[in-house]
Amino acid sequence: MIFGAFERMVAMRYLRARRQEGFISVIAGFSLLGIGLGVATLIIVMAVMNGFRSELLGRVLGLNGHMNVYALQGPLTDYGAMADRLRGIPGVTSVTPTVEAQALVTVRGVSSGSIVRGISPEDFKVRPTVSNHIVRGTLDDFRDERVAIGIRMAQRLGLRVGDELTLISPQGNPSAFGTVPRMRAYSIAAIFDVGMFEYDNNFIFMPLPAAQVFFRVPDAVTTLELMVQQPRLISQYRAPVQDVIGGRARLVDWQQSNASFFNALSVERNVMFLILTLIILVAAFNIISSMIMLVKDKGRDIAILRTMGATRGMILRIFFLAGASIGVIGTVFGLVLGVAFAENIEAIRQILQNLTGTELFSAEIYFLSQLPAEIDYGEVSRVVLMALGLSFGATIYPAWRAAKLDPVEALRYE
Repeated sequence: MIFGAFERMVAMRYLRARRQEGFISVIAGFSLLGIGLGVATLIIVMAVMNGFRSELLGRVLGLNGHMNVYALQGPLTDYGAMADRLRGIPGVTSVTPTVEAQALVTVRGVSSGSIVRGISPEDFKVRPTVSNHIVRGTLDDFRDERVAIGIRMAQRLGLRVGDELTLISPQGNPSAFGTVPRMRAYSIAAIFDVGMFEYDNNFIFMPLPAAQVFFRVPDAVTTLELMVQQPRLISQYRAPVQDVIGGRARLVDWQQSNASFFNALSVERNVMFLILTLIILVAAFNIISSMIMLVKDKGRDIAILRTMGATRGMILRIFFLAGASIGVIGTVFGLVLGVAFAENIEAIRQILQNLTGTELFSAEIYFLSQLPAEIDYGEVSRVVLMALGLSFGATIYPAWRAAKLDPVEALRYE
């Protein structure tokens, strides 16, 4: 073994303080706690940011097309032939003709803006992000003049399955007295809860034929939504799709439409990693200070060990082991605490909310109804290795100073 039994025994003895050495052990204890809390905080924050990004990515991609084909001007006409050709591209799993536009929803005098998305009942049923999260009603009734709304909208407007809401189109009907707003009443067939506030509060799904009539785009759609097998590798699908649509339409993928949002998340994640790493770095400096004080305090002991035959290498290994033990124990403590906290973060949030009586994770602000956490164990390994590396590096200089100590000089000044 690298460390002998004698070296391990002396190193552990130096870490157990006697009364006159208590201050050194207090500093070492704070160093251990600092490294542990730094590692735990870094693991928790990175897990939450990974979970936040994955949840948003999964739900955004589940509700919107991975790629969208738009007409160069106005709606897409004669879209059936283009959709058939797009379905033949390898890797494209579905092509969904969609009509999407904004409208004003009115219920008993209360009005609010909404996004209406017209989609065929068959395509809507195979969209798992929504179809698997129907909390009231059934998609079997999603046809004709019946729509599906989000649970937040239903709660805000006091709507239930079977109730009616009135939609007002921004494109009015011309008349002798000017433009008259075009409005129509629709009954509610289903209420969904996808867990994203923006969609649960603002989206209304409508059968495609009804949307074409309401928004006056007969035999046309506003976009073709493409779903692919590997959305994270979306760039490899651009060329074949462009070959199909040619110059008759424009193509926008999910990375382009959400670029600023996910770039901001990536920058924030990197900055948080850098800032939280400083916690571990500060704790590592505490190890240096505590070890230098220990070497200073143990000068007489080092001199006696050298006169009894201990080599410089043995002295170096004794103090390296004493300092490294603080880093190893602190890192293991932080690893266990961080993983346990991240695995149960939603339950912990609920407990803290009940104790404080405040909402700690508002869906209106963070878009999600639950606090997500996704532990990347490769990233956890890098955090652990970084903490151990900083801890080991912090012990090298004090251990080297101890090994260089001249026993004659030490005993003379002692």
